[in-house]
Amino acid sequence: MREIIEAVGEDPQREGLVDTPRRIADMYAELFAGLCHDPREVLAGGFSDVSEDAVILRDIPFYSLCEHHFLPFFGSAHVGYIPNGRLAGISKIARALDMLAKRPQVQERLTRQLADATLEALDADGVAVVLEAEHLCLSMRGARKPGSRVVTSAVRGPFAKGSVGRGEFLALVQGS
Repeated sequence: MREIIEAVGEDPQREGLVDTPRRIADMYAELFAGLCHDPREVLAGGFSDVSEDAVILRDIPFYSLCEHHFLPFFGSAHVGYIPNGRLAGISKIARALDMLAKRPQVQERLTRQLADATLEALDADGVAVVLEAEHLCLSMRGARKPGSRVVTSAVRGPFAKGSVGRGEFLALVQGS
């Protein structure tokens, strides 16, 4: 970080910058804390139930750092699953998302990882995940298109085949 401070023409010994490299290191340790955790472990703490109807949690806020520029991307996640005799405590899905987002990421991978972890940990019949996010690498540099949102999706099981609940999931995510 000291080299970056020098490369942009600043003095790393200036009073306001002396502790900046340490503060940035501490910040990255916090922002990348998900590297040390497995989201399947938090999701596995569910409970038995005979429900076969889709469970959908929408508008879950998240933020992550783009692995290409280490700039934030942030937005909302929508997650639905079809239980196979096991329900997750609903906060577990939000915690799994946070664990996966606290890594150097790309949105496409984050979407897949959340779908796969949910499917595997819950042994769900199907999973659908949609992430909508604004990327500061697109908003504040390069193309400079603030307000643009990237939408990614990952579907597994009956959601992927379109046979069970896909239309219902999309309608509920869109608020219809």
